[in-house]
Amino acid sequence: MNKDIFLREEIKKIGIELDDAQAEQFLIYFGLLTEWNSVMNLTAITDYKEVVQKHFVDSLSMVKAISMEKLQNDSLSVIDIGTGAGFPGIPLKIIFPGLRVTLLDSLNKRINFLNTVIESLDLKNIVAIHGRAEDYARQKEYREKFDLCVSRAVANLSTLSEYCLPYVIKNGYFISYKSEDIEQEIEESKKAVKILGGEISEVVKFSLPDTDIKRAIVKIKKKDLINKKYPRKAGMPSKEPLR
Repeated sequence: MNKDIFLREEIKKIGIELDDAQAEQFLIYFGLLTEWNSVMNLTAITDYKEVVQKHFVDSLSMVKAISMEKLQNDSLSVIDIGTGAGFPGIPLKIIFPGLRVTLLDSLNKRINFLNTVIESLDLKNIVAIHGRAEDYARQKEYREKFDLCVSRAVANLSTLSEYCLPYVIKNGYFISYKSEDIEQEIEESKKAVKILGGEISEVVKFSLPDTDIKRAIVKIKKKDLINKKYPRKAGMPSKEPLR
């Protein structure tokens, strides 16, 4: 298998064509991911084909919910909550280099990895920060400062909304990556989303190309500024989700 050709063909299936520099960045990213994964837990997915489909293409599938034209706006600010190994933030930054990206994760070892990726790929206007979402959301330089908040983190939508909506400006969006079977979770999250100043505006369902993996992107619009008591103290959003 020619890794470069496979990468380009898979990403083209969601309407994105890579230039040579972007293809090289993804290949370097994959190399760093597998190298670091041998000494720390970044991902259970290490096969090249699966990384391309389940991490790279999946991360970029946000173009199904936010237009490419908007993502090409150099003033757009994005924060990726619970970014882990950099998904979806780094793939989005590679494709849309004008984005101003903040990657947030609670594990410092992952931040060290992300900083290595950022430096190796020569990415600009992107920063990786170590901490909890509940804590940074209370700092004025982060609270309600981002056009988009994205997250592939594994948590229910009520909890994720409390983590993420405090970062979003009024009329901005929180984009949650989910599996296809999302109806009950959406229904159970509606009250929380409303309390947090949001409104579910769209749910986009699709399959990852050439797989049987069903996905959904939940697009939540920030309609009103959030009450200062949210997010609650660290641990509360996950232990006692708003209902």
